[in-house]
This record gives sequence, C-alpha cells and structure tokens, in this order.
Amino acid sequence: MTPLELQTFLTQLIRQEVRLAVMLWGAPGIGKSSIVKQVAMAAKLEFVDVRLSQLAPTDLRGLPVAEDGTAKWFPPEFLPKSGSGILFLDELNMAAPTMQGIAQQLILDRAVGSYTLPDGWFVWAAGNRREDRASVFEMPAPLANRFLHLEVSADLESFKRYALEKGLNERIIAFLAFRPNLLHAPDNARPAWASPRSWEMASRLIMADLPIAPAVGEASEAEFRAFERIYSSLPEIDAILAGQTHLEFPVEPSARYAVTIGLAARANGVTEVLNAFKWLVDKAEVEWVHFYTQDALARVRSAGQLGALVGMVEREPRLKDFLREINELTGA
Repeated sequence: MTPLELQTFLTQLIRQEVRLAVMLWGAPGIGKSSIVKQVAMAAKLEFVDVRLSQLAPTDLRGLPVAEDGTAKWFPPEFLPKSGSGILFLDELNMAAPTMQGIAQQLILDRAVGSYTLPDGWFVWAAGNRREDRASVFEMPAPLANRFLHLEVSADLESFKRYALEKGLNERIIAFLAFRPNLLHAPDNARPAWASPRSWEMASRLIMADLPIAPAVGEASEAEFRAFERIYSSLPEIDAILAGQTHLEFPVEPSARYAVTIGLAARANGVTEVLNAFKWLVDKAEVEWVHFYTQDALARVRSAGQLGALVGMVEREPRLKDFLREINELTGA
C-alpha cells in the first residue's frame, strides 16, 4: 500500500480501538516510522519509539534486583507506565533472535518481566525486507502469525502531499514529479542513494546552499542540477500568484512541471491559490490544471481554508464550469 493508504489504515485502527499488533514492511528510507509518528500526533496519542536492534535483552526485560530474597525485574524507564499511545518497535527483524524472543512476550502478552503495558497502548512494529539487502534475521513463525502484516512502498503522490505540508524545497518536488523513478532508487554500489528520507535531507542541504550528493548520490544530484537550470526560463511565479495574467505557460515539459508545482508550493492563502488557478485555466491544458488543483487543494484543505476557496470559486462561473469538466474527466 502507499504511505497515504497506510496512514488511513492505521488511523482507522485507532478510531475503532483495534489493538492488534501491526508489522510494517518496506524498503529503508520510505518513511515507515515517520508515518506512525504522524498518525500518533494526529490522534493526540503519546509515541514511544524503541529501536530493538540497538538493545540488549536486559534493556527490554529489565534488570534483576534482589528484593526480600526474590529476584524482581526492574523495567526500563522508556516503557510507558500510564496513559495511551503507540509503542513502536522499530527495526524488529534486525534485532538478534534472543531480542526478538523478549519482544515476542511484550507483543503477545503485553507484558515482559515485571512490566505490564497499560491498556490504552497500541503495539506496532516495523522492519526491512531481506530483498532490500538489510541485515535482518528471520522472524519466528509464532511471532509473525500474531501480527497484521502491512507492506508499504514509496509513492510520489504521498511524498508530494507530505513535502508540501512540511515546506520542502519546491524544486525537489517539481523534479520528482518530472522524474518519479528517482523518488526511491536504491544503489547497492554506493552508500548515498535516493529515497524519500534522503530527499528530505537534500531539501535541508539546499536551504544551506550545500551540494545534495551526500544525501541522494552523485547521479541523482547531476540530474537535479540539470533540472534546476530550467528555473531560469520559468515565468515569474510570484507575479502569477499576485494576479498578473500576461505571462505565458512554458512549452518545455520539465518547465511545465516546475511552474505548476511552484505555484502549488508557494501559494499563500486562498487568493493566491485562486489567482494561480485562473491563470492556468487561461494558459494551460486541462491536465496541467488538474495536476495543480490536486496539490493546491490538499494544502488548502490541511490549512482549513477549503470552505473559503469554494466560496470564491462560486463567484467565478468559468472556474465552476472548468472544475465540473475536470470532475467529469476524472470521475471525481
């Protein structure tokens, strides 16, 4: 499933209070742990991230301490004592078999040593697949059979939604819309390669005026820099957002991706969103207007301004007709 589909599934588990153990599978760098954290924050739940591969068995079970002639296990401080939340056991199948055995007690019985997990907590886990060349151990069949297994893969629309909400560099979003196969491009011969996680790091490097090869690799950086040069030929995006209409839509495909994403990323408030929409309706083919509206509406909706935008569109008969045409074409 895509990251957006995974987010919807996990959110529904929380809403319906389905406290079954969940195992997320997927390649490194596609955002499994980030998705779980976002779901927890949206549901206003606590989030405890435990990297099992970095722990020894006593770190999870606790230390035996003599008390009145009996050994008692003192649980670690990071395990939740009350409230409700998500206990996330990351890198589960990178942990040694003995560690997985200890984790199995916590997952199956919601208890380990002298510790019992509070009723309000969900237990979810994540791991990489063997085909991703990750250093993983085989998961014991009894443990695997206790999980719901969800496999997540990199997806451009999910990444675009996340990137626009987080304010990642718009050139990266436009570039990946033009070259979606570089969103997740593992390279077993190089330590740095392209993934959703490394493109987010690349965005921070761009903001610091640094090369992005240390994050995404030299090949991806070379293609990105070639795409960047297209920006010198773009219409003035800020002028379009301000309502100027004399500028023309680019002819070159990569420039079209760049300006369309740039409008969606930079639009600040419903007036600028509407100005860009009107300009594209006048200057571009329907598929580019649809491409823009998908991203712009996602930002408007997350900002709670959809009602205001709909009210403004209602006063523009031509835009209403155009939206109706898009709905008919897409079945929306």
